[in-house]
Amino acid sequence: MHRVTLTVAAALFMLLLDGSILNTSLPAMAQALQVRPLALSAAVTVYLLAGAAMLPLASWLGDRVGFRRLFVGAIALFTLASLLCGLAQGAQELVLARALQGVGGGLMMPVGRTIAMRDARKEDLIGITALLTWPALFAPVLGPPLGGFITTYASWRWNFLLNVPLGALAVVLILRWVPRDRPQAPRPLDVPGAAGAALGLMLLLGGLQWAAHVVGEGAARVEALLTICAGAATLAWTVRHLRRTPHPVVSLAPFEHRTFLVATAAGGTFASMCLQSTPFLLPLLFQLALGRSAVDAGALLLPYFLGNLAMKSVTTPILLRLGFRRVLVGAGIGNAAAIAAFALVGPQTPWLVLVALLVLAGCIRSMLLTGINTLMFADVTPPQRPAAAALATMSMQTAAALGVAVGAIVLAVSASWHGGTRLVLADFHAAFAAMGLFCALATVSFWRMPDDAGAEMTRATAGRSN
Repeated sequence: MHRVTLTVAAALFMLLLDGSILNTSLPAMAQALQVRPLALSAAVTVYLLAGAAMLPLASWLGDRVGFRRLFVGAIALFTLASLLCGLAQGAQELVLARALQGVGGGLMMPVGRTIAMRDARKEDLIGITALLTWPALFAPVLGPPLGGFITTYASWRWNFLLNVPLGALAVVLILRWVPRDRPQAPRPLDVPGAAGAALGLMLLLGGLQWAAHVVGEGAARVEALLTICAGAATLAWTVRHLRRTPHPVVSLAPFEHRTFLVATAAGGTFASMCLQSTPFLLPLLFQLALGRSAVDAGALLLPYFLGNLAMKSVTTPILLRLGFRRVLVGAGIGNAAAIAAFALVGPQTPWLVLVALLVLAGCIRSMLLTGINTLMFADVTPPQRPAAAALATMSMQTAAALGVAVGAIVLAVSASWHGGTRLVLADFHAAFAAMGLFCALATVSFWRMPDDAGAEMTRATAGRSN
């Protein structure tokens, strides 16, 4: 079971790293392809939208063709598209290849999580979820500095070409280790539900990304807001449809469990938003406000990464000893305080104090994100896990987009208040203070959970370890 989970986690790490590695390489890519950097932003957007369009179909396609076969096909498509991206000779070729990457990537996350969890015993779920969470912890932190390093000392094309041997190895290991699917009774495709969910996610996530890049432009900001509202309205209609149709493209049954509801649609999404905003805001703080170089900014993220890594071995024992409610409330409050503490950082901050804060913030981030992702599946029954994996992935994608968009919007609003044309230290202080406040508010949802939330999972895991 663990080698299957590790293989899935490695494939998902490749996927998430690819999603975060590109931003620092865009200027060099634009120069090499002889286009403006803004023209290549479509390569980021089309990847996001293509992935969002495929998410609602993951569970239905898995039942139809088999999750193992679908996962292999998705990785193969992602790998082929990565090769095409690395060989692209023009911006249009790159954008088309990124769209193919997005299709494969949109299926990889929910299908991979389903494969790792579908036959797992209750006592194994905490360990499996901890392994599946490490890509989400490490990829956003490692991606930007790694992308800058590869682009500076090799070529931007290697950001994509590295996926080729990794993807090929993942396919071989999955075919060798992942058991074949048991036959499933085919169910009809819910076309209205699939179309509504895909359109709603594309509008919502696309609008959030748009808002993150046009916060200083009045007319464009209004258009981005309208796109977000249209996406939210479309998703609201889709939820109403999914509740009424006999064969929904994505079952909403996991929301019957309070633990899943809290971890996704309630506090979990907004706490994750704050967690995902930090890797976005920190490099900007180091470079634009503290005057560090891109290389130095990447190096300063290393203590943050080490903090994330240090907590992995102790997260499960702490969850077993204290339970989900205590861990999430404590980690939520600690994370809110750690994020807000960056609002006190300035040029006069001693280097050792900054490093200690980064390590502490990384430790708490790891604990909180692992706790949220584990809580999602604490009470979900095995037949509900494919739908839960799809819904959880939608929540994660929304949280990541919200983190960047809200962080960028707070920066822009703060800059407009003092009439500045560029970001200054006070703008970053406002952004970190706002994110700390949002995380504190999200923690209320964890505090309102019963003391025995997810207790069946922790008891089963503790019983096995004893």
